[in-house]
Amino acid sequence: MAVLSLLLQLLLGLLILFTPSLSCPEHQKQALLQFKASLINATTSFSPKTPLALLESWNSSLDCCHWDKVNCSSRFDSRNVVALYLKDLVWSKEPIVLSSTILTPLFSIRSLTHLVMSWNQIQGELPGDGFTNLTELVHLDLCNNDFNGSIPSQLFHLKHLQYLDISLNSFQGNIPKEIGNMTKLQHLFLRSNKLFGEIPSSILNLKELKTMNLSSNSLSMEIPVDIGNLANMTKLDLSCNKLTGTTPSSIQNLTKLEILHLESNLLIGDIPSKLFNIKGLKSLLLGGNNLTWNNNAKTVPKFTLSELSMSSCGLTGEIPSWISTQKTLEMMDLSENQLEGMFPQWLAEMEVGTIILSDNNLTGPLPPRLFDSQKLHALSLSRNNFYGELPNNIGNATTLGILMLARNNFSGKVPESISKIYGLYLLDLSHNKFSGNTLPDFSSNVQLQFIDFSSNEFSGEIPTNFSQEIIILALGKNKFSGRLSRNLTNMSKLEYLDIYDNKIKGELPDFICQISTLHLLILRNNSLQGSIPICISNLTSLKILDLSSNYLVGEIPKEFGNLAGMIETPDGFSNFNGFGTNYYTIANKINDMIVIWKKSKQCLSFHNLQIYCLLDLSKNQLSGKIPTSLGRLKALKHLNVSLNNFYGRIPASLGDLKNLEGLDLSRNNLSGSIPQSLAMLLQLTILDVSNNKLTGKIPIGSQMDTMNDPNFYANNSGLCGMQIQVLCPEDSSSTNPLEVETKETWFSWEGMVIGYVVAFFETVAILYLTEYCVRVKPPNHRGQQRRQKV
Repeated sequence: MAVLSLLLQLLLGLLILFTPSLSCPEHQKQALLQFKASLINATTSFSPKTPLALLESWNSSLDCCHWDKVNCSSRFDSRNVVALYLKDLVWSKEPIVLSSTILTPLFSIRSLTHLVMSWNQIQGELPGDGFTNLTELVHLDLCNNDFNGSIPSQLFHLKHLQYLDISLNSFQGNIPKEIGNMTKLQHLFLRSNKLFGEIPSSILNLKELKTMNLSSNSLSMEIPVDIGNLANMTKLDLSCNKLTGTTPSSIQNLTKLEILHLESNLLIGDIPSKLFNIKGLKSLLLGGNNLTWNNNAKTVPKFTLSELSMSSCGLTGEIPSWISTQKTLEMMDLSENQLEGMFPQWLAEMEVGTIILSDNNLTGPLPPRLFDSQKLHALSLSRNNFYGELPNNIGNATTLGILMLARNNFSGKVPESISKIYGLYLLDLSHNKFSGNTLPDFSSNVQLQFIDFSSNEFSGEIPTNFSQEIIILALGKNKFSGRLSRNLTNMSKLEYLDIYDNKIKGELPDFICQISTLHLLILRNNSLQGSIPICISNLTSLKILDLSSNYLVGEIPKEFGNLAGMIETPDGFSNFNGFGTNYYTIANKINDMIVIWKKSKQCLSFHNLQIYCLLDLSKNQLSGKIPTSLGRLKALKHLNVSLNNFYGRIPASLGDLKNLEGLDLSRNNLSGSIPQSLAMLLQLTILDVSNNKLTGKIPIGSQMDTMNDPNFYANNSGLCGMQIQVLCPEDSSSTNPLEVETKETWFSWEGMVIGYVVAFFETVAILYLTEYCVRVKPPNHRGQQRRQKV
């Protein structure tokens, strides 16, 4: 035994003596240190999560195989770096721009099989030549950066690649046909880029493919007819493109398919009934096309779905009874069809998480059983014919986050129990017949940020029993009365306050200026008196101000020229933050604002409000001169001061409003000539100066040559010009100038009043728990919420 022990010790010593050093090669260590140095040099703002902190173990005194985020091979004779997991290295309150050249040192590590560089704010073209060195790559993840240009063809020569994700970037152009070379590829993610053109037929060479996500691009033409030959496919997402033609019948051959998303394209024809024979299918999203459902078919699906979207698929009659067999259904979207009948009791008992039935012809009261569910997260029934009072047990639905019931015929008081839904985030009861002089107390609903009670029959004083977290409060077109309450200032995050078409009286109080977060203030068509508070000019985020149709007096404060939100193109309203992708996608379906814009009713998209700056002070009793300082509001799209008592000249500074599309100065006492500077307004499409005391030649050139409706110049003292077919003396070539018969008309126009019929939340949560076309790349700014792949 002693001899055996001695021999073992001897062998161990020899093993240690002749075993090579198991550390990473020096050139690979230096490449990684160079990468770290480049990353730190490019980082201008630091927070607790910085490259220094995340790569703290990366130093020259340690074997790089022991560094964080680095994996090495376990071969006996070497320890090459084979994997780098460098996701989300950069975190800063300020945007950080990393050039794509930062990848250069990594291209010298030829042994790499796995490279993850997602969520790092890298910009520029992807260095294709560098990837020619990484011939061993099996897994490449570059998603959620800002790479642009075309997808480099070198990627498609990586013959060992099994996983490729370049989603959520800005790649442009066609999908190269060389993609068919990667015959070992199993997972392909190209979603949310700027790709166009057809899906190349060479993609059918990828026989090992299990997942393919090409959604949210601009791909066109038909889906490859033989796509059903990709027999290993389990997840296929082609949604939110411009694909045409019919749904290939070969898809029914994908017997392993679990996810099929074709929604929001331009597909036509019948929905293949054999799709319902794919037993493993769990998510079927077909809505938002021009597909047609055979309402006479007796459907007995073999699958058990968790998600179903058949919006705008021509469904008629009652809600299909076969859906009752889908016992695991979590999301159902049958919006924009012609469904009739009542809300079925069987559906109320299924406890589906998200129910979207908006834009149908459904009727009747809502079954109380629906609100006993502890799984209901979103309910959207807008634009139907439901009626009756809301069930008193509505507060039992404690998991409900989004409730959208706009444009029905609901009536009665809003049940007090609704305030017990503490997770409620978005509540839209607009355009119904709800009444009552008090509302439930929402002051404890700290998650509730978006409320639309507009266009109902509520009365009493303006309610203020909301939490300080409220962002949007729409109470317009009701019967509220009394004065504005100072309690409004408790809503310290309020961005949107709309109380138009009510019976609010008294002066416009100074305390309104304490709501410093306001982006939009609409008090149109009330009975407000007194002067406009100068302090409104301190609301630096204000983009839309509508005080029209009141009894305001005095002058326009010259300080209005300091309204910062109207000087520069604004950055929009708050996003729906804090509730993940599902709520974000619902937010993108908030309905537009209906406005009287450019002489007709039009829609201003809520999510495009950042490009609209509006100032409407029309139909009051304001007087004095129009301040020249208004010319500083260069982001204004629309300025309306009609139907007041303004006098003096039109300020030439209005010609500096380069973004102005509509200017209404009608029905005042303005005199002098129309300034030639207005010809510089290249986006102007409406100019109304009628019913003033203007004289002289109407300016010519550019847009002014198109302002040729005589009604917009009517009832002035002495205007002339080609727009109204009246020769000016200086243009006459004879002693008898051409006389053009003009008819004395009184242009009875009530002003270009911004009629914000705020219906934010009408178009319902079609996208909840799904990936729809509103899926956009989240901002790289890390203070914003990130959206993940479904």
